[in-house]
Amino acid sequence: MSYTTLSSQMRSLLSNLAAPLLNSVRELRRKGLAAQCLLCGAAATGASLCTGCRADLPWLTDAACTSCAHPLPAAGLCGQCLAEPPHYDRVIAACRYTFPIAGLIQSFKYGGRLPVGTALAALLASRVQPSPDLIVPMPLSAQRLRERGFNQALELARHIGRTLHVPIEASLCVKTRDTPPQTRMPWKERRKNIRAAFVVAGDVAGYHVAVVDDVLTTGATLSELARNLKRAGAATVTGYVIARTVSR
Repeated sequence: MSYTTLSSQMRSLLSNLAAPLLNSVRELRRKGLAAQCLLCGAAATGASLCTGCRADLPWLTDAACTSCAHPLPAAGLCGQCLAEPPHYDRVIAACRYTFPIAGLIQSFKYGGRLPVGTALAALLASRVQPSPDLIVPMPLSAQRLRERGFNQALELARHIGRTLHVPIEASLCVKTRDTPPQTRMPWKERRKNIRAAFVVAGDVAGYHVAVVDDVLTTGATLSELARNLKRAGAATVTGYVIARTVSR
């Protein structure tokens, strides 16, 4: 028997032995990594939420502004978007920013619980239709990135991009200066605060670009980034957010 023939038979034998071994390892990993619900601790699948907790989330319905996703009695444009149309075309939001979504977002964003971010991104990805051409995470300033250690929007975008099979351009949009937190400012001041804070370092001519972020409040930051993306040639800019704040 030649060396070549023996080598071929050995490879075949090892392959036959390896297949069931690898299957056993995968099964053990699957069982060992069985998820618990992030909210109640019960057994969970998919987005790390049990069926009951997932059903009870404060989901946003179709009765919302067709531009900014603010809840309305019926679908249409809200008064704010009619009076001052934003530069983005549409916002897709999974939930209202209230209990328990608000707590999950805060534990992910400020507590560094990255698995929670994966679960939140899965909730949003399930509501996206159709897919964009490109996904961009909402950029952080260099100072804010150093303080937090990671960009929560980028972590969300990575999961959504993998789910939708859409490329992510993490460096396409840059925040050139640190700005005071928008939550501390009146609505009219927020647009001034964020003005000229972004640069788009690339050509997105004709693209449908989705901008991923965790929470949308007034939409001023998203609108400013969308303005710059459209100046760079984007045909459509959609905001993908986990939660939408709701005015009283």
